[in-house]
Amino acid sequence: MNEEKKIKRIFKKRKILGQNYEKLLDIIEDNLDFFLNLTYDIKVKNFGHVIKVYIPDTKFPAISITGTACALNCEHCNAKYLKGMKPITNKLELEDFLVSHFENGGVGALISGGCDLNGKVPLNDFIESIKKVKSRTDLIINVHTGLLNAETSKALSKAGVDIISFDVNADNNIIKEIYHLNKNVDDYKRSIQSLKKNGLKIVPHVCIGLYYGKLHHELKSLKFIKKILPNPDLIVLIALIPPKDPLNKFKTPNPKDIGKVIGITRILFPKTEISLGCMRPRGSIKIEIEKLAFKAGITRIEIPSKETLRWMREIDPIIKFEYYSACCAIPKSYEKQARSNIREIKGFLV
Repeated sequence: MNEEKKIKRIFKKRKILGQNYEKLLDIIEDNLDFFLNLTYDIKVKNFGHVIKVYIPDTKFPAISITGTACALNCEHCNAKYLKGMKPITNKLELEDFLVSHFENGGVGALISGGCDLNGKVPLNDFIESIKKVKSRTDLIINVHTGLLNAETSKALSKAGVDIISFDVNADNNIIKEIYHLNKNVDDYKRSIQSLKKNGLKIVPHVCIGLYYGKLHHELKSLKFIKKILPNPDLIVLIALIPPKDPLNKFKTPNPKDIGKVIGITRILFPKTEISLGCMRPRGSIKIEIEKLAFKAGITRIEIPSKETLRWMREIDPIIKFEYYSACCAIPKSYEKQARSNIREIKGFLV
């Protein structure tokens, strides 16, 4: 059997889940162009020639309810991502800000923050304020929860939260070594089951290369999603931005490895939207990652380079771009609310 037939046979859904991860990656590596042609064709078959572009700008801010504080200080983050969020640590201030944000044309907000030692964003004191905001506005509220219990899930549901952005990790090495959590995969399973039970819209996020920049059981996380959320509307894939590391433990993920994982995701979830999220390496490698992600079958991309968008148009002359002033995790049902005239988004006219 030649290699191309082998790939087609492996990537029937019933076959891929039983594959040895390292062997699977080797087969793809040796036939990457053929593999990406296959995954791109699946995307076009199910989603056509549309690419959705997300530019959150000021209409969809990210808010940290813990400021720059986080008890975990994960190896890859060490709370640096919190510094780029708007700090609002008082529940009444959060309520006032969000209502004013809506009155001034805001579309929505991501509510996040640092975690406690149990991997939970301390949301409980803010949920009543979120509920009041949802009763007074049409803001799209996306909450990053971390691990959580049934009580918090129920309260978020009653508050009317629109989206739960949930970081899925089925790799116990990452949970312990990178996140510094005394938890395991079962804790993630219980959290998602709790969110499902309370009817919340879960958007799973998977970080590629989180294990020091190397691929390390990302397929386990995809299998985890397939088992517990068989047909999600959307999966957001991000990639490690290596931290400044005096011991040089972290490397920048190989763009081809990112493309491989996105392609595997497209095969496993042929009718699910896939977004390349905002967290991914910057610099000269950024465009290479974006191009491979496009070939692998994404339907959404957050804050792409203009060069990548021009290249997409060259590759696919009938491509259609849709622009949204929102984070890339919003459900399809909110797209009309978040749709933007690109001329309103400075610097992104292509």
